[in-house]
Amino acid sequence: MSYFSERETGALPRDRDTINEAVWGGIRAIIRSRVDDGSFGALFPAACPDGRGTTGTDETAFWDVMRSEIPNLDEQPWRPNAAMPPMLDALDMIEFCWRAVGKPIEGSYHSYFGHHHLSFDVESGRAEFREAINRIFRRNGLVFELSESGEIIRLAPLALADTLSRAAFRTGDSELDQLLDKSRRKFLDADLDIRRESLEALWDAWERLKTRNGMAKKAGISSLLDSLSGPDSPRLRAALEQDAVALTDLGNQLRIRHSETDREAITSHSQVDYLYHRLFALVQAAIRSGENG
Repeated sequence: MSYFSERETGALPRDRDTINEAVWGGIRAIIRSRVDDGSFGALFPAACPDGRGTTGTDETAFWDVMRSEIPNLDEQPWRPNAAMPPMLDALDMIEFCWRAVGKPIEGSYHSYFGHHHLSFDVESGRAEFREAINRIFRRNGLVFELSESGEIIRLAPLALADTLSRAAFRTGDSELDQLLDKSRRKFLDADLDIRRESLEALWDAWERLKTRNGMAKKAGISSLLDSLSGPDSPRLRAALEQDAVALTDLGNQLRIRHSETDREAITSHSQVDYLYHRLFALVQAAIRSGENG
């Protein structure tokens, strides 16, 4: 469901990567409502005292397991006035809740205890939970999205999003394909530390690409750039070589492929986006020129 403002002026750009108190308040309310209506009884059932079935969520079990899997939590975050957890823990909570949720379906009414016995449509419950969470992400311009598989992913910048979502690496070199796919998966993660690892995998792929067909690196990069520029574009060829040298140097000077203390650290998501976009464009163009050559 979209709002009038979105239909009139379009959705907010998805470029924010911080969950503020207002966003967390909405997420907390979604989780709280499903604790209350018994939705998490799909995995954490509260049993009827007469043993006739599930009547809701066993909130104690729900919390105990959540806290064991997300150990930084020190109080039930869905309780009123509970402090907002660290952002990565909040995102982990969403994934945990997706695995536990189901749409409760009321069955027989137990008049003595005044409750219904419940069954659960897990697929529908997960879909509705996912829609509610993603609406909050979308309305607040956040880069996060809860996927159909229950994983929080980080949306790629628009210039890369379509390419990365459709990319299937089939270069003929299985190790190169694995490095490229690994870099893509890590790039789409919400955790900055894991996204940094995407750069290492991409730079490793770049180094391997230079030596395809058994060529030495210097000859390999020269062949790649010749193929990419063509014989009639000497200025483009010079620009490509300048860029290739600069990117190789960045891989050695920044804390991408090397972890020495004198290497400059990558400290933000925007830096990861810039570096990944810059090298991925060259790698993709080189691969395509090789396929068409």
